Amino acid sequence: MADNFTPRVKAILKENGCTVVRQGKGDHEIWQSPINNRRFMVDNFIKSRHWANHTLKQAGLPKAF
Repeated sequence: MADNFTPRVKAILKENGCTVVRQGKGDHEIWQSPINNRRFMVDNFIKSRHWANHTLKQAGLPKAF
């Protein structure tokens, strides 16, 4: 079974001031970053470290995985 990176990604996002805007369609949420004032999707089951790092990049944060 693959790792679920979502709890760690969400913790990093919250530590950096990102907030949940709304529930998206399906199994993801829409978040807002105060760093670049951008909205982005966070999946509820991120299996790949590459996708986890991509999500952080969208929020304007450095790679963590």
